Amino acid sequence: MRRYWRVLVRRFEVWSSPARRAWRRSLQLRVVTLTLVASSLLVGAFGWFIADRSAKILLSRAQDEVQVSMRNKVSYAEQQLTVHPQARDPRLPTTFTTIVGQLADGDPAESGGSVVSMRAGQYPELPSITSPNVDTADLISADLVRRVSDGRKVANQIVTAHLDGRTTKYLVTGSPVPTSFGHVELYYLVPLTTEDSAANQIRTTVLATGLALVIMLGVIAGLVTRLVVTPVRVAARTAQRLSAGLLDQRMKVDGEDDLALLAASFNQMAANLQRQIVRLEELSRLQRRFTSDVSHELRTPLTTVRMAADLIFAERDEFDPAVARSAELLQAELDRFESLLTDLLEISRFDAGFAALDAEHSDLVPIVERVADRLAGLAERVGVAIELHLPDTPVIAEVDPRRVERVLRNLVGNAVEHGEARPVQVTLASDEAAVAITVRDHGVGLKPGEERLVFNRFWRADPSRARQTGGTGLGLSISAEDARLHGGWLEAWGAPGEGAQFRLTLPVRSGDRLLAAPLPLIPRDRVPALPAPSGTAAEEMKAEVV
Repeated sequence: MRRYWRVLVRRFEVWSSPARRAWRRSLQLRVVTLTLVASSLLVGAFGWFIADRSAKILLSRAQDEVQVSMRNKVSYAEQQLTVHPQARDPRLPTTFTTIVGQLADGDPAESGGSVVSMRAGQYPELPSITSPNVDTADLISADLVRRVSDGRKVANQIVTAHLDGRTTKYLVTGSPVPTSFGHVELYYLVPLTTEDSAANQIRTTVLATGLALVIMLGVIAGLVTRLVVTPVRVAARTAQRLSAGLLDQRMKVDGEDDLALLAASFNQMAANLQRQIVRLEELSRLQRRFTSDVSHELRTPLTTVRMAADLIFAERDEFDPAVARSAELLQAELDRFESLLTDLLEISRFDAGFAALDAEHSDLVPIVERVADRLAGLAERVGVAIELHLPDTPVIAEVDPRRVERVLRNLVGNAVEHGEARPVQVTLASDEAAVAITVRDHGVGLKPGEERLVFNRFWRADPSRARQTGGTGLGLSISAEDARLHGGWLEAWGAPGEGAQFRLTLPVRSGDRLLAAPLPLIPRDRVPALPAPSGTAAEEMKAEVV
């Protein structure tokens, strides 16, 4: 049963998904539907009250008329029965017949099916007389007879019975008739056909009127909502176009009402945003041009200073120790300045959109090994071991080898610098769609939120910290741009005191869209029972300590 219930629920969800989607997306549909539901409940309650009240009024009027007629009939019957001093009078049945006939013939409602019946419940030997002669067993109930005969009071009830081939509702009224020998009972049965017909007509009229009113309210709600929703939809579409970069889009202003004021305010906001965006773009363009021009202009004096510094540095052994030390510091700072200038030129090319990708099918294994070899001297000086976890088979991808090597050089160099004399692990893995390289260190790590800040230009976790490599603060920014140029990702993870891990993910084929990475961003020692990578990444890896 649970399985059938789940299948039924799923089918209902599939069947109702278009309606639920339209309900979520259309404000006009929700307003019209809620208006129809609320108005239907209100009109239905009001219509039920009107129909019920009308039926009660018609029934009350019929009861009043029957009571007046019943009093007259009882008075006439009492006058006719005063001549009989006892119940054994043989003329009494004839008098019953005469009274009932006279009362029935004088009733203007006889043509509508009224019935008059007289009986003596306390005297079984006296016959019951009915005019017209119909079976009243289903109309005059035993409870009514008991209340009239034993209680000696007027009583009535409403009974629906099948009489003369028709099903009719009757108002049955019974009353005791006092005589000199006791009392007899007179019953007056009046059909409520006219009242039922009038009540049905009232119900039909109320229903038709309520339905028409609900439909009109729905149409009015739809029209009014459309007047409000249409400008909102236009504003939404205009905002989407503005967000897409079409800054000249504006709303049409009609009239002087609140919606027109909304459109005018929206247009003013769009114009202000356009001016600010154009201004910012111009400032950004000028900034990029300034950076590029300054970087290029500094090349010439830097070349001259470099030539002079190289000459002084080569002759430093003939100088005093203080002058020789100054020559060494000058050479180091010139190296740092030249590196910074190179990075600024590279950043300016990214900002100007002039950076190009020279992609070719390359094996990433020797690239990783080459980066480790070049940084082996630095790692040895700071006491850090570089561990390589590489597949035994080549990992071929369509990449720009120069840019990939630069990214890895930045990542591994930073890991060595912040490794705190602990091993740095470099892992390479791939699958059919992507290649991933992770660089893991066990140093001071990153604080929460710094995994995004590390890719900002000139950002440092600890600005006062002494640097071994004399970095420029632009390495990770350039690395992130190189990854984006490949259509890949460069991500960071870190925890205070537990080190950090950077992951470079590149598509195997240039231009493909990345969906997943073969290696996790969070280190395996931080995620218990993490499944091993599949495909090429699941092959045996070799560990090499440099």
